Amino acid sequence: MIFSSFPFIFMFLPISLIGYFLIARKSSFAGAKLWLVAASLFFYGYWNWHYVPLILISCLVNFHLGVRLMPASSRSAVRRKRELVGGIVLNLAVLGFFKYTHFLVRNLEWAFSTRFDLMEILLPLAISFFTFQQIAYLVDSYRGTTRETEPVNYLLFVTFFPQLIAGPIVHHAEVIPQFEDENRRTLSWDHMSFGLYLFAIGLFKKVVIADSLSLFVGLGFDSAAPISMFEAWIATLAFTLQLYFDFSGYTDMGLGAARMFNIELPQNFLSPYKSRNIQEFWRRWHITLSRWLMTYLYIPLGGSKAGHVMTLRNLMITFVLGGLWHGAGWTFVLWGVCHGAATVVHRIFSRAGHRLPFLPAWIMTFLFAHLAWVLFRATSFSSAMRLFKAMFGLSRLYSWEMFYHVHIFDRVLYLHILGIALLAVLFLPNSRALTERLRFSRANVWIISGMLLLSFLFMNSTTPREFLYFDF
Repeated sequence: MIFSSFPFIFMFLPISLIGYFLIARKSSFAGAKLWLVAASLFFYGYWNWHYVPLILISCLVNFHLGVRLMPASSRSAVRRKRELVGGIVLNLAVLGFFKYTHFLVRNLEWAFSTRFDLMEILLPLAISFFTFQQIAYLVDSYRGTTRETEPVNYLLFVTFFPQLIAGPIVHHAEVIPQFEDENRRTLSWDHMSFGLYLFAIGLFKKVVIADSLSLFVGLGFDSAAPISMFEAWIATLAFTLQLYFDFSGYTDMGLGAARMFNIELPQNFLSPYKSRNIQEFWRRWHITLSRWLMTYLYIPLGGSKAGHVMTLRNLMITFVLGGLWHGAGWTFVLWGVCHGAATVVHRIFSRAGHRLPFLPAWIMTFLFAHLAWVLFRATSFSSAMRLFKAMFGLSRLYSWEMFYHVHIFDRVLYLHILGIALLAVLFLPNSRALTERLRFSRANVWIISGMLLLSFLFMNSTTPREFLYFDF
């Protein structure tokens, strides 16, 4: 069950909302929160219920450890620090087992020319996200910037279904006080309508734009056949836009669903493809991940306070590990290296006082991000090189062979969607800007209704596609 499916929209979400506000009104706020935890665990277990105990045990262990790490506890500072290190290692070990075991074993097989028998390990949904959230909670507990809360509030902080599967990576200080606030137990029609508006925007992004572009992406990336320069740029540009509309669409739907429960989640995207340099790009793309890496990795490494050379080293380490967080593969590592190197180069030039005019700065940033996404999507270096060679004219310049089996109507429709999507990311306001200027009028009601109707038509005519970041 995904956000962009009829069962979620017409069954799970309404039932969850009705149950939450009905229990909060007729019984107790604590009971309503338990209902929401149960609904979130059902949502999580819908894919594979075997991993529900994993996330529950993870929550209980980290909550208990967080209490032990708080300065108010009777433990010495040395013992608290040992327990913090142990807690971080434990969380990373669980993440590493599920996410990186196959990667490690396959590389050992290559290095030693041997073969290991390895059981199948399924990656639990959201493990990368809830691991980072809970590590942040442990670190802040040790630092003394958290306070004790009820276990149900902590469970909601981790499992709240609008942000559980693919973020945003929420900070405990952002959401736990909201789950504790009794004033949020009452149904708010303003929040409900605001949430519906944002959810409709995200749904439109996902099913009308992102899922439509997946046709070109699959044809370009998932085939070993040679392609022309024209086809390569169509396929890679389609992925650049698909990833943005898919991930930001998911975020908008999550933020919208959360607002219906009177919960405000942090923004994760602010028009990243309008950025004029790579540093600005990472202030606009996957904002909560950038914030986490900055707070809990880059700054502890020394940040920018250890001298220029060490600052550049810290940037590279942060981006390489950020690339590895996204996926267990050398293409992800290289993607992180590329972004780290670009950030280092930008910092060096900025310190020297060099600044490009707006247009060339934007073109360079967009093209760099676009080329780096090829590594992000490609399943191997050979697949990436096949596309790079075609993109730079080392293959045929022009051909439509890749699209021959696509019906002419679909071909024209999806090419138009590709063009509209590109114009939208460059010239239209982002979701936050749209919601900030939201005024409910007859025109806006028609716009929302039109987006929902068109989204439902697309959903009805195609098989629901999982969100791309579900794999991370």
